[in-house]
Amino acid sequence: MAKKQQDQRADEGRKAVFRIPTTAYLAIGLLTVCVTPIALGEIGGFQWLYVFPLALLVFVARTRTVATREGLHIRTVFGKRDLPWSSLKGLAITNKARVRAVLGDDTQVSLPTVRTRHLPVLALVSEGKIQDPSGVLSDEELAGRKPAAAETAPNAAQEPVPEPSPEPAEPEPSAEAERTGGGNGKPAE
Repeated sequence: MAKKQQDQRADEGRKAVFRIPTTAYLAIGLLTVCVTPIALGEIGGFQWLYVFPLALLVFVARTRTVATREGLHIRTVFGKRDLPWSSLKGLAITNKARVRAVLGDDTQVSLPTVRTRHLPVLALVSEGKIQDPSGVLSDEELAGRKPAAAETAPNAAQEPVPEPSPEPAEPEPSAEAERTGGGNGKPAE
């Protein structure tokens, strides 16, 4: 059973979920506590104030963008949309560091909870279909291959590491000691 699930996950490829952090539920709980004295107070008719924490709860629970090998799956409060990588022309960045998907007909679709810092992750999940503008990832990583150890590490076997000398080295005075003239008993010049 476990082997079958591992094989299924390997076939699916990488997956990234961008959503509102779960700590937002703490803020919603605090809002509910703050609304309670007003809603249940002596003046009747304010129970409708519980609509605000409930609406925020639905917003936090539903809003997300999921990136898979096939494309982007966008879910908002009132709907969802699937965008395959082949339908994307590229990504647009707004002045508030938000990311939008640009479709083939130049229409833009907002990607909720995706920011510019997430672009390397999108490039990695898309397996090179979306380019990484930051240059953090190499072409091998984008294609799904791991770079060979010989390519990433210098030839450590060919260059010997110098052995430490048997004599202990004298400690160098710190910058503070040099500036103040202290540390070695000599006055500052």
